Amino acid sequence: MASSSNTFRVAGAAHLGRPRAGVRRIDGLTFTRGALWLVLSALVIVPICAIIVLAATGGGWSELLSSKVFEAAVNSLVSATLSGALAVVVGTFLAILLERTDLPWRRALRVLALSPMLIPPFVGAIAWLSLLGPSSSLNRWWEAHFGHPLWNLYGGDGVIFLLTLHSFPIAMMIVTAALKRVPADLEQAARIAGSSAMRSLWEVTVPLLRPAMLSAFTLVAVANLADFGIPSLVGSPGKYTTLSTLVYRYLQSGTVEDPLAVVAAIGFVLLVIALLGVVVDLLRAQTRVELDVQAAAPALLPLGRARQTIGVIAALAIAALTVLPLVTLAMQALLPAPGVPFTVENITLDSFARALSASGTLTGVSNSLFLAVTAAVICGVLGLAIGTLVTRTRSRANPAMLGLALLPQAIPGLVIAVAWLVIAPFIGLRDTPWIILCAYLTSFLALVVQSVSAPLSATPTTAEEAARVSGASRLRALWDISCRMAVPAAISGAVLVGLTAVRELTLSVLLLSPGSQTLGVVIFNLQQAGAYNASSALSLIVAFVGLAGLGLTARSPR
Repeated sequence: MASSSNTFRVAGAAHLGRPRAGVRRIDGLTFTRGALWLVLSALVIVPICAIIVLAATGGGWSELLSSKVFEAAVNSLVSATLSGALAVVVGTFLAILLERTDLPWRRALRVLALSPMLIPPFVGAIAWLSLLGPSSSLNRWWEAHFGHPLWNLYGGDGVIFLLTLHSFPIAMMIVTAALKRVPADLEQAARIAGSSAMRSLWEVTVPLLRPAMLSAFTLVAVANLADFGIPSLVGSPGKYTTLSTLVYRYLQSGTVEDPLAVVAAIGFVLLVIALLGVVVDLLRAQTRVELDVQAAAPALLPLGRARQTIGVIAALAIAALTVLPLVTLAMQALLPAPGVPFTVENITLDSFARALSASGTLTGVSNSLFLAVTAAVICGVLGLAIGTLVTRTRSRANPAMLGLALLPQAIPGLVIAVAWLVIAPFIGLRDTPWIILCAYLTSFLALVVQSVSAPLSATPTTAEEAARVSGASRLRALWDISCRMAVPAAISGAVLVGLTAVRELTLSVLLLSPGSQTLGVVIFNLQQAGAYNASSALSLIVAFVGLAGLGLTARSPR
């Protein structure tokens, strides 16, 4: 009897130890996946839904029919479309010139051509205003000799020019990546058939680059559609208003009855345009023909006797677009006041001293460093977890998680800023620096996710499988193997987040609150107040710190 009782207890204990039928045990990996879904929902889905709800329920749609909004919308579409098209033309030309010809100094010119991408757009605008502004030395000299300035950069043409200059390196990188995937055999077959090197390049290679060119145009045009720094510094003085500058005006001046509802409606329109661009790019990606990476490098197009001449012309043109504005920016920063001749006697560091010792500058630097470092750490941790999970585990939800994490890259910063403006009163973060941090996390998380997922997706999973065979759980295998492999990439991505956040303007200026101004806002306010030499000094520091920091990031091993 006792024996049967003990048997009953053992059987009952064993029964209680098993999970019930139909009940799924939640392990550490499932819990981690759920937590990441919650974080992504808070950072991406909630802001998008908030701006959609306010746009649908608010009374801002009537203001969209006003002449001011219509004019700003037309200007935004024109500047974004033209700058996107010109950026693709310039980027494609430089990609072919630097990758498929025997142009001298190709490596140095390639690095120089990509340098505008490493400088914030508003800093680039200030640099070009020091060269071609109405009071610049070049324009004053030209007007004294020819009766009119060479080119007053203020206005729509200046906005389109600077947006193109800032964007063509992105198009160049995209086209260059596609160019390296075009098989050399195709060009060689055309050459054997009697085609010249130039004709085979034009009729064989260039048509295969059209999908990449379309992708570059979509990315650049959507990004330029809501850029704030360039239209504000260059367009507004010439009475060229875009949607981004109009939103800033509404939020700052309160010239409309319900500014938040109006900017939410404008943000919703921009969001729709951005998502349409994403859909077009996805449809194009599904119908494109994938080319295998070429096994042999293609023969470079010989430039013949004109090689050195073309090399000199290309070097001068690229230097004029990249180095010359920084030189004039440095010259203006070394002068005590605008309009003072640049002579040895007038060179001074007073502009640097005034800019760096101002209380607003110290506050802006401390806020920027705090927000940038915090955003870098949080994005680094989240990006490492998301990138590892979507590339090293099997789940039907992985593509959706990866797409959601990367979605903010396709959404203009203006839309993200407006979305968090809508959310801020409901979560108690209105008029605090924390709302800027939230916007940074939404905007920049994708940088780390891309940095982590790219190398991990190309690495075999044999190490994790060996760890599982040895008895490790799924989460322990990911932590000990995959995460450790991806830490260097996550650190590089986090550094990129910090360097991008510390010089950011659009999000910071629209989410500005008392005591939360950032370094970008300080430079913008100095330029708006007419303190051109002080703003040039700070801009020069930001430009060189950005170039040095991103250069070190690019050299670090992944």
